[in-house]
Amino acid sequence: MDLGVPPQRTPLTADGTAGRLPLAVAVVDAEGLVSHWSSGARRLFGIARAEAVGCPAGELLPVSGVLGVNGAPARYDEGPALDSSLSGDFPYPASGRARLDEPGHGRIDVLWWAYPLAGPGPARLLVLAADCAQLRDVQDDHPAHTVAPGFALHTDFPGHAELSARLPEILPNMSVQEATGIVAQVLELGYPVLEFSHHERIPVTPDWGVPKRAGGLPAREERYGADGRVVPQRAVPRPELDLEYAAVRERLEFLNEVSGRIGTSLDLERTIREVTSAAVPRFSDFAGTHLRAAVLAGEGFPDGPPDVTTIWHRVWVEHNDEPGRWDDTVPVGEAIAFPEHTPFFQCMVTGEPVIVPHVSEELSNRISGEFEKRDLRPLITHRSLLIVPLKARDVVLGFMVLMRRPGREPFDDMDRTTGAELAARAGLVLDNARMYTYQENVAETLQDSMLPNVEPRMAGCDIATRYLPGTRLGRIGGDWFDSVKLPGSRTALVVGDVMGHGLNSAAMMGQLRTAVLTMATMEMPPAQLLRNLDDLAQRLGEQYLATCLYAVYDPIAGELQIANAGHIPPVLVRAEDGRAELLDLPTGAPIGVGGVAFETATVRVRPGDRLVLCTDGLVEVRGQDIGAGLAALCASAAHPAASMDDACDTIIRALNTGGGRKDDVALLMARLNGIADEDVAEWQLALDPREVSRARRLVRGQLLDWELPDAVEAAELMVSELVTNAFKHARTHHIGLRLVRTGALLCEVTDDEPAPASLLGVTDGDEFGRGLMVVSSLAREWGTSGTARGKTVWFELALSRVPRPRPNHRR
Repeated sequence: MDLGVPPQRTPLTADGTAGRLPLAVAVVDAEGLVSHWSSGARRLFGIARAEAVGCPAGELLPVSGVLGVNGAPARYDEGPALDSSLSGDFPYPASGRARLDEPGHGRIDVLWWAYPLAGPGPARLLVLAADCAQLRDVQDDHPAHTVAPGFALHTDFPGHAELSARLPEILPNMSVQEATGIVAQVLELGYPVLEFSHHERIPVTPDWGVPKRAGGLPAREERYGADGRVVPQRAVPRPELDLEYAAVRERLEFLNEVSGRIGTSLDLERTIREVTSAAVPRFSDFAGTHLRAAVLAGEGFPDGPPDVTTIWHRVWVEHNDEPGRWDDTVPVGEAIAFPEHTPFFQCMVTGEPVIVPHVSEELSNRISGEFEKRDLRPLITHRSLLIVPLKARDVVLGFMVLMRRPGREPFDDMDRTTGAELAARAGLVLDNARMYTYQENVAETLQDSMLPNVEPRMAGCDIATRYLPGTRLGRIGGDWFDSVKLPGSRTALVVGDVMGHGLNSAAMMGQLRTAVLTMATMEMPPAQLLRNLDDLAQRLGEQYLATCLYAVYDPIAGELQIANAGHIPPVLVRAEDGRAELLDLPTGAPIGVGGVAFETATVRVRPGDRLVLCTDGLVEVRGQDIGAGLAALCASAAHPAASMDDACDTIIRALNTGGGRKDDVALLMARLNGIADEDVAEWQLALDPREVSRARRLVRGQLLDWELPDAVEAAELMVSELVTNAFKHARTHHIGLRLVRTGALLCEVTDDEPAPASLLGVTDGDEFGRGLMVVSSLAREWGTSGTARGKTVWFELALSRVPRPRPNHRR
């Protein structure tokens, strides 16, 4: 940092007052490039920070030969030039004077100090520089004096502790770790000083303090013209006014630099770290930022002002003491409510900055006593304290605690204004990050609520899914997947993608997904389902456009029926040879286009085959051919994997490594296990009441053959109820009875009456109508579906725990 004021007109006095010089500061890395460039360097050399950082240091800094003052030989005329330090040829601290031709300003006589740096960081050289013209007053008053830059131990001067404490202020904006390492090396290698010919030394120290005005406006010389009237003259400048102007300018530069550093991300915690770190060490020695719990949790804008019950989270702490010094006293991440009679509570309730220029021992004891099991005295005693609120729309979202060490200028009214302005700018950035976090949470909650909880094991197939939100702002889109349990141990598999992004697409996706679920349970053929979905989308509005792939897997027949509405084709991995192929299906038009026919394709599959459905976000990358993405999908899908989850992860890793993906991704993989013939039993029953008892015998015999004796009693009772109902409603054809053994026992009864069975409300006096109530009470699941050819009523029994029927049931 280069905050400074014009030098003293006389050399060092007996009281050890430090000389003040505006300093230019640059840090050079191992490649010889400028990594940090202070505002003082910009003023001295006329090069902006953005242009300087990353440029070779030799092109910006004074590397010409060493000169003496007013042409006289300098004490260091035999020493190394700055270019020797820049090149690394001179590995020791060096200093000197050089001339630099600056466009528009002529030749500048420059003092410089160079410190070689060691350590793990990239910094390899610290360069300090000052304009010799600042010493012109000294040389005019003492022509015999020669002034040269040099080094000395800081302990050689009175007030050396203050010198070392203020040294971090000269550095440009950098992390506390970097600054601490550089300061330690500067103190070890030698403090920068001005050496006068009579061997007096002045330690060079910039100063942010502002001396008070000694009077009002600058004095003016009054001269009178021939007519006796006063002729206006130029004001006589006063040094103290120049000092105040410089201090104000430095504060504005500090705020501008901080504004450029914060807000680089919409991540709430990262924003807080940026704001907190920006204050240390340039403005304060300690900074801690607290946020209301509701803000940090992304729960929206806080309601009402804070009070003693408000919970605050300490999000970040930055200081230039030894690492870990205050970890136990003020731990990051702590949730705390602040007591009423403290300056912290005063700031958060009033929404105004609170300044305590000096925390006395008495005040420190009083503040610390308000906290249970917390001794703040080592942290706050004899420090200067400034607490500034972080506000947005006049509501306090948090506050910053800033402290300066003893020996540093205490906070004053100008610091209060600077701190308040820093907090105001931080509050705006913080509110933006808060709103983004809140919107992200809302979007993710909405997206999660719309995505199904797919059962990993269905009848005859295993399923695994993955969903990745897009990297676009909002992280919410219209991709979805689903699986639907159908009669006959069949499973419907769905994947779709609403065109567009954001909440509108997500809302459309929710409507279309619900429609698919409803129509799937009605046992529509895939092409008819997409036809109906297309009609619905057109009625909802012209903006409803989506691609969709709908497949029905029959594990008993060993076949897939698939229809496509403008979606990318699925991949089928054959278990026999591990070969992966894109299924050649009629593409169809997207849902919502209208007037386009859809076709159902039938694909024969074998047990162990895997079907992979996904949305185009997985295979489509901007600037690349989608064919390359589909080829990569086939290659990764064919890769052997220990489990379905591992197989999905393999696909995601293979196709999500380029960094170019912006869209959300839905992936569904189904392993088609099939159902063996020995696990299926089917019979045809005649329209004869005597067939009810036959049905019971058939069921009992089959379950005993399958070694399922615990399921016999409940299954017999429910089958007799369903077969009896079928006899009452069937028209002319036979009644079908089927048992399927998978992870559960499935029983289906079919007849030619298309009207679905319904559960009726009955009273104690009713003799009939209780059949489905019996089924509902004993079955794990039951349902009914109808087609133009008739209906099917089914139930499932969990084989691990079969309920026992209650006696004396009446049909």
